[in-house]
Amino acid sequence: MKNLAFILAFCLVSSYNVLQAQTINEDKSEVKFHITGGGIFKVKGTFTGMKGDFNLNTNDLEHSGFSICIGAATINTKNKKRDAHLKDPDFFEVEKYPTICFESSSVSKTSSGYQTTGQLTIHGVTKEVTIPFTYTNNTFTGELVVNRFDYELGKDFGTMRVGTEATITIICVVH
Repeated sequence: MKNLAFILAFCLVSSYNVLQAQTINEDKSEVKFHITGGGIFKVKGTFTGMKGDFNLNTNDLEHSGFSICIGAATINTKNKKRDAHLKDPDFFEVEKYPTICFESSSVSKTSSGYQTTGQLTIHGVTKEVTIPFTYTNNTFTGELVVNRFDYELGKDFGTMRVGTEATITIICVVH
């Protein structure tokens, strides 16, 4: 009987640890991006302040999921004037749309790692996206390409001044 009680207790503790969401390390997590500017150079930048629910169990992907946001006002391209312009109504309109969020609907295994599909909301516009990612050493690294016009970012700026597609790299470190 003691052995049965021990096994049940072990299973309960083990399943609690498996189902418990991991905590996002805000200091080490970031979203990087790059987009062409002026048709000849790349503008690189970051967003920080990642928060939300990160629940990845590689042995139980059906019950895994993400609900994560970053602050739109944390944009940093290392150019204060450009950053201020990106925060205004021409682009991210951070006063009205303070967060950029992803809410997963599924997580699955692929031949090169994993992928998650869900709703990405930027500038008040929500679109379904699929993000291929790897997960090693408690670090989620995913990359996707986003068309800025899909999210009404800089819709009055043609593609000569700002490129159409931004490559986004998500680095989420958990503990």
